[in-house]
Amino acid sequence: MAENWVLNASPLIVLARIGREGLLLSLADRVVVPRPVAEEIQAGPAQDPARQALAADRFTVVDTPPPPQELLAWDLGRGETAVLSLAITERTWTAILDDAAARKCARGFSIPVKGTLALVLLAKQRGLIPSAAEVIQALLTSGFRLDDQIIQDALAQTVGETWPL
Repeated sequence: MAENWVLNASPLIVLARIGREGLLLSLADRVVVPRPVAEEIQAGPAQDPARQALAADRFTVVDTPPPPQELLAWDLGRGETAVLSLAITERTWTAILDDAAARKCARGFSIPVKGTLALVLLAKQRGLIPSAAEVIQALLTSGFRLDDQIIQDALAQTVGETWPL
């Protein structure tokens, strides 16, 4: 079954910061960025690697359908709302989100969701990276926030790696 991913800003930004945005393209069959997410990234600093990846047309930017009222009631950001609007309308899409409220909303709509940590673990499982722990450490060093216990449990249970390094 084909994997279709609709990206929010955070996973693209943090992976691009460490030079790993290509994992997004390698892990899924189709990857799109909703226009409001692209606008959010493009409003950032000119030297931002995610902004540069979008400018280089590495990711397809798409318009999304208007969000249903039930989604608007969650009062999420424009990017999260656009991601979920596409995933609600076209049920073959997985939402790639880190925001806790958006992830909770996605579960409420039965939308498949993955976060940055899950993407790194999947990359390790598929042999695209030699060490998930090293990539996670790079993410943390670049400003990504994630609880040490969550990291430790995820690494041990999913890819058999230990934390901390």
